[in-house]
Amino acid sequence: MATDQLFITRTLVAFVATSFFAILCRSPQARGMNYTFVKDAARAPEVSYYDYIIVGGGTAGCPLAATLSEHFRVLLLERGGSPYDDERIGNMTRFSDTLSDTSAGSPAQRFVSEDGVINSRPRVLGGGSCINAGFYTRASDEYVRGVGWDLEATTAAYRWVEDVVAFQPEVGPWQAALQRGLLESGIAPDNGFTFDHVDGTKVGGSIFDADGRRHTAADLLRYARADRLDVLLRARVAKILFNVRGSRPVAHGVVFHDSEGQMHKAYLNAGQGNEILLSAGAMGSPQLLMLSGVGPADHLNKFGITLVHNQSAVGQGMYDNPMNAVYVPSPTPVEVSLIQVVGITEVGSYIEGASGSNWGIRQSGSGGGQRPHNFGMFSPQTGQLATVPPKQRTPEAIARAAEAMSQLNDTSFRGGFILEKILGPLSTGHLELRNRDPDDNPAVTFNYFSHPEDLRRCVAGLSVIERVIQSEAFENFTYPYFSVEALLNMTAEFPVNLLPRHDNDSKSLEQFCKDTVMTIWHYHGGCQVGKVVDTEYRVLGVDALRVIDGSTFNASPGTNPQATVMMLGRYMGFKIQNERLKAGATGGRKL
Repeated sequence: MATDQLFITRTLVAFVATSFFAILCRSPQARGMNYTFVKDAARAPEVSYYDYIIVGGGTAGCPLAATLSEHFRVLLLERGGSPYDDERIGNMTRFSDTLSDTSAGSPAQRFVSEDGVINSRPRVLGGGSCINAGFYTRASDEYVRGVGWDLEATTAAYRWVEDVVAFQPEVGPWQAALQRGLLESGIAPDNGFTFDHVDGTKVGGSIFDADGRRHTAADLLRYARADRLDVLLRARVAKILFNVRGSRPVAHGVVFHDSEGQMHKAYLNAGQGNEILLSAGAMGSPQLLMLSGVGPADHLNKFGITLVHNQSAVGQGMYDNPMNAVYVPSPTPVEVSLIQVVGITEVGSYIEGASGSNWGIRQSGSGGGQRPHNFGMFSPQTGQLATVPPKQRTPEAIARAAEAMSQLNDTSFRGGFILEKILGPLSTGHLELRNRDPDDNPAVTFNYFSHPEDLRRCVAGLSVIERVIQSEAFENFTYPYFSVEALLNMTAEFPVNLLPRHDNDSKSLEQFCKDTVMTIWHYHGGCQVGKVVDTEYRVLGVDALRVIDGSTFNASPGTNPQATVMMLGRYMGFKIQNERLKAGATGGRKL
């Protein structure tokens, strides 16, 4: 009997962990956009010419392209498909299908860091805004000033983004209890609803509107001038082309392949000021620089890549904000909610939450019977159960685990997660090539909690979570006989990563942080300002090439970076455009 109970407990926690990741990112189907300038790369000419070539149609690339197209001919190359053609991206009941889809066309490309933490990188027009939790918040004024951005121009760029994609969420009972619990725990003041990053407790923005429809960076292309922009989908950029005949290498084109394997080349038009803009993200931008010959000479030599510029900092300074969560089962039903409330503490940790009811969804099989739902990226179907050794993840074992999950009562899955993300982080890692295939994931190590201050912040954040769980505000959503230690023990069983567990997880918060670390998909670095690019995001040592995306960040902005990454695309696009127009008006090249 005890053995059966242990099996059910582990099955339950595996399922709940999966539901957590699904609930973070679920939304109804997005309404499609009829963009006349978007087409498949297979329809592109063999050779084409543009003023700007943007590699990566993600969170930064879309607003960057929309802005520059106001006055210039722009090509935007996206390796994935359209978010408007894939109902899983917007359909809340199918989000787990996206995460568990490991096919070449999946909008979420899974990778596992060398640390053993499971992650996903976007592969779709709109980037991470198509597959994330939807939380929208600006960076602090201190952050903006620290990186050298103009505060007034930054505010204007945020507002440009917010007019299309940002909304005030409707806060339900569970999220309201979290808000009150944070205030009761001393995370003050109560800042109400705001996009701003301010100490205390607040309700942040969301990229889900009042109808529950997701709005993404791809929606920002509605600002574009259609006759000046071409967006190519399923365009896999192999490398950036350089002219190396002068004293400094000059980027002048790119090579990309379409879904049929045909090679295409796109070149910059003649004229001073035209540039290649790399916006492929924290994984893709340093990877593509290396594949193009810009990176550490010794590393590139191992793969037979011709060196264009020896830049040892490419791929260095990789960060991922570690996330740790505590599952709180509820005796009463809770609303399905994304991350809406955040506590910005003085201890270097941000406290958030996600909840959902009736997580035990079952679908009818073709024969009229019941089949268990695919429970997502940690489901038995995808073989990511960390508590089961890899050699024991047989089809029969997976089927038994899935069947056991399907028999659990839906009331078992009432509840939610209170999670924390730490400020920074200070722990740093690196990225290296595995091979010369631009479609393959590079090898990345984040070294979670290698800096003692990160571990201290995690422990301090867990103490805040403990106070929230024990607050009067949360008493309707907690069982009186579930101690915090019991909740930690339960959470420690979740298959959230591929790391071994320890017996003292509930006794040592430091061990709990290390053993239950997850990603919150906020990885950044690899092309940092001051090391790989200058303050105008120009790649050091070469000409006509910039990197504009989260790979340039030295620290994650605010509690969630997507608002700032979208803002950066608009901010830099507007700045580049105005500088060129001003140069033209004062005797420079006429546009």
